Amino acid sequence: MDRCEECGFEYDLSEAATGGRAIVDGVSELAVLLNDATSDLRTRRERQTWSPLEYTCHLRDVLLVQRERVLAARHRDRPSFDPMGRDERVEHDGYAEQEPAAVARQLTDAAHLFANVLSRLGPDDWERTVMYNYPTRSERSLRWVAVHTVHEVRHHLLDVRRQLAQPVGADHLSPNAG
Repeated sequence: MDRCEECGFEYDLSEAATGGRAIVDGVSELAVLLNDATSDLRTRRERQTWSPLEYTCHLRDVLLVQRERVLAARHRDRPSFDPMGRDERVEHDGYAEQEPAAVARQLTDAAHLFANVLSRLGPDDWERTVMYNYPTRSERSLRWVAVHTVHEVRHHLLDVRRQLAQPVGADHLSPNAG
């Protein structure tokens, strides 16, 4: 994956070392959106598309999972990871029922925790590899993991903004609608 066709993100591995700052900055924008009490963050605008709150809960969990993956790669050679269960977490963790202000705080904390781990990588650490299962099973450097996580933040910021730009009406669905 070198470019995301949907959002236009370019994977430039030379920017990995600044990934932590980019992640914190993007999450700061999301936190502002989560703290807007006038926005309907819980309602899905389309049945198969997550609500803004669900997207941000997912991103919080992505940051925590990615942090653990980077830490694992620092003490094990070429670790392999199970998928995080992104779709199952929406229901299992009750994303749509969580409090937006709490999610904003947790998301911000997760971004800072992940940025801290990235800031502690030395030149040789960036070249350590992991077996990554997305989009296909591939060996990836920690440089790629950092840049991919920046992409996750930017892409989901776009997702949330698109959702918030759509009106909510009777034809829209609550997260638990059949």
